[in-house]
Amino acid sequence: MITIREFLKASSLEEAWKANQKRPNRVLGGMGWMKMSSGNVSAAIDLSGLDLDQIQETEDEFVVGAMATLRQFETHEGLNAYFDHAAQESVRHIVGVQFRNCATMGGSVWLRAGFSDPLTLLLAMDCTVELYQGDGKLVQIPIAEFCRQKPDNSILTAVHIQKTGRKIVYQSFRNTETDFPVLTAAVSVKDGKYCAAVGARPMRAREVYADNIPELIEQAKELPYQNNIRASAEYRRMLSGVLIQRAADELERIGTNGN
Repeated sequence: MITIREFLKASSLEEAWKANQKRPNRVLGGMGWMKMSSGNVSAAIDLSGLDLDQIQETEDEFVVGAMATLRQFETHEGLNAYFDHAAQESVRHIVGVQFRNCATMGGSVWLRAGFSDPLTLLLAMDCTVELYQGDGKLVQIPIAEFCRQKPDNSILTAVHIQKTGRKIVYQSFRNTETDFPVLTAAVSVKDGKYCAAVGARPMRAREVYADNIPELIEQAKELPYQNNIRASAEYRRMLSGVLIQRAADELERIGTNGN
C-alpha cells in the first residue's frame, strides 16, 4: 500500500520540478502500477493541469504528452495510419480498456519496466524523450540513452516520434490474453537497415541492429535472458527468433523499403 501525506496539483512545470527535488516526493502517472507497490510518499505531484495529455502531429513528428493515456496512443488515427497500427498492437493486450484509459505514456516510459510494451515499441522507432530540468530548460535525449540512465529528478514531459519513413511491426507473446508478456519484440526497417527491440526478457527491452533478418535473429538470441514464473530463459531465447521472424514477415507484407 502507498501512503500519501500531501497532494500537490502543480500549476507549472517549474513548480512540479522543484517539488520533485525532494526525495520523499513522487510524480504521479496513471498510478496503475504504483498502487501495487508499497511505501510512503511525502507529496504526490499531479501533472494533470499542465496540458501534457495530448498527442500532437506535425509534418515531421508525433509529440506524445506524458499524461496522454495508453488508450489515446492506441486509438490515435495519425499514429496508426503512419505506423500501420503498430501503436495499437503494442498496447491492446494491456489489462483492459478501463486500465488503458488511466495508465499514462509518461508513466510507462519513465518506469523503464521490463514488461513495458510501449517501451519496446518506442525503442525500435526514431524517438526521443523530452525532459524538464528546471529554470525553463527542456532537453531531448534518444530513448535508448534514456533507458540506460538511472531515474533522476527530471520531469518527463513528452515523447517525440520522428516521421522518418521507418516501417515497424510489434509482436508479443502472453500465456493469457491480458497477462504480463512472456516476451515482446518490435522490428523496424529504414533504408534497408533493421532494428529489433526485445523486451520482457524479463529485463528491460534492448535493441539490436543488422542488415538482414537472420543476422538480426542471431543478435537477439545473444541478448541476456532470465527465468521467471512465466517462462525459462531458454524458452525466451527461442521465442525471440519466432517473434522477430513473424514481424519480418509482416514487414514484407506492408513493404520494407523504409524510405
